[in-house]
Amino acid sequence: MVELKNHALDKLRAGELSLGVGLRQARTVDIGKIMKTAGFDWLFIDMEHNAMDVDMAVQICVAAQDAGITPIVRVPGFQHFHATRVLDGGAQGIVVPHVDDAETAAKMVSNMRYPPLGHRSVTGVLPQFDFVGHPIAETAEVANRETLLVLMLETPTAIANADAIAAVPGVDALLIGTSDLTMEMGIPGQFDHPDVVAAYEKMIAACRKHGKFPGMGGVYDSANMERFISMGARFILSGNDLSFLMAGARERAMSVRSMLSA
Repeated sequence: MVELKNHALDKLRAGELSLGVGLRQARTVDIGKIMKTAGFDWLFIDMEHNAMDVDMAVQICVAAQDAGITPIVRVPGFQHFHATRVLDGGAQGIVVPHVDDAETAAKMVSNMRYPPLGHRSVTGVLPQFDFVGHPIAETAEVANRETLLVLMLETPTAIANADAIAAVPGVDALLIGTSDLTMEMGIPGQFDHPDVVAAYEKMIAACRKHGKFPGMGGVYDSANMERFISMGARFILSGNDLSFLMAGARERAMSVRSMLSA
């Protein structure tokens, strides 16, 4: 029997929060184990705003699987090879930025799902299955079921089309890229603005209607995070390695400097 465990998906299916952490600085494979110990459920390996190459990304992915944290890659564009190369290399999920309509959503499903859901090309044994060969039909079925496809809504157009996007078969989650959305709305950084709250309401309602998971990105202050989680957001990008590094380093530097005057 073919088995594949996706920790982030398991959390979502259980109705729990599924917490992700962005990777911008990390370049070593132990980051998966580090972030698992810290309490996160998935890695957001960011190949849109990151100079990391595919080889480094898939090495982190393979190590993350064995650490019990789900490796998810944000691809930089809509071309099929962005998704398939990292999926063949070990990713267990794909985040696609800047999805504005159902047609683009369907194209992303086609790129990363095996038939009959899509048209992803079949390769040899995969790291997600520990390089064990299985009947191709079973492998495709399990991979389709246990691989996350997350689409980012980052414009007013995308929010207006949230229901149609969520209705596309093969999509697992919608995630609002809140920083870009506020920029596009002309209210940069105003995460508590009524229009942003309305956007989350629309996205979450679309997800509930079509059985998809609602996600949140770009919001890191406690008050707004709590607001959107209470509204129903469950797939949560809750910070990144750079912000954690800066916060810890800044606190330590200030603490040590204060010792001189103590």
